[in-house]
Amino acid sequence: MNYENILLQTEERISIITINRPESLNALNAKTIQEISTALDQLNSDPVSRAIIITGSGEKSFVAGADIKEFSDFGQERAEELARNGQNSLFNKIEALSKPVIAAVNGFALGGGLELAMACHIRYASENAKLGLPEVTLGLIPGYGGTQRLPKLVGKGLANEIIFSAKMIPAQRAKEIGLVNEVFPIEELLIRTKELAKTIANNSPMAISKAIQAVNLSDTDKGFETEIKFFGELFEMEDKKEGVSAFMEKRKPSF
Repeated sequence: MNYENILLQTEERISIITINRPESLNALNAKTIQEISTALDQLNSDPVSRAIIITGSGEKSFVAGADIKEFSDFGQERAEELARNGQNSLFNKIEALSKPVIAAVNGFALGGGLELAMACHIRYASENAKLGLPEVTLGLIPGYGGTQRLPKLVGKGLANEIIFSAKMIPAQRAKEIGLVNEVFPIEELLIRTKELAKTIANNSPMAISKAIQAVNLSDTDKGFETEIKFFGELFEMEDKKEGVSAFMEKRKPSF
């Protein structure tokens, strides 16, 4: 499929979605959100693809925010529709995807850009990255899940500080507070992210899919029971049989 605002490639079981709007620092508009969503559907059903990386083009910006000019004249009804459609079509989809999605944050991740990164399962960042939710400077609040995901990652107090102050968080500070997993020089970011993705791709895709679902329920009253259920279900699947056989035979499993 041909895309206008993203680039998509798959190599060695790793797929990379690159948001390619450098003229606007890769800002998210409706077309870009729709294209990322379509690409994720394509990759989720592709048995060749085992792990997905989302990044931005260039070395300045992952995603510098939403494209404000698209919604500057909206009223309440259209604004609620914008937020609901964005959450359901992309941000919640990423979080619930059956394959792991890693954000390679290569520069600014602001507003919708940080919300996109937070929806991913893992976040790596470049040393020049700056992250933040500046919506209150526009008289707004985050609308793509930022008020919900940020407290789970950094705690309520820090989330309030970041949202209320609208200040940008440097990459190293983001790592200290748990907003990103690791920080690398910009020239190493994608290399290191691919290394992680390849390590993940060698593991059981069925087990990873179940783990994603279980972890997503970790802050609900269904979490422990879901873990028990999935643990049992996996005992009946081929991946478990291969994994245990490989362990007993002192070889690497082939999933």
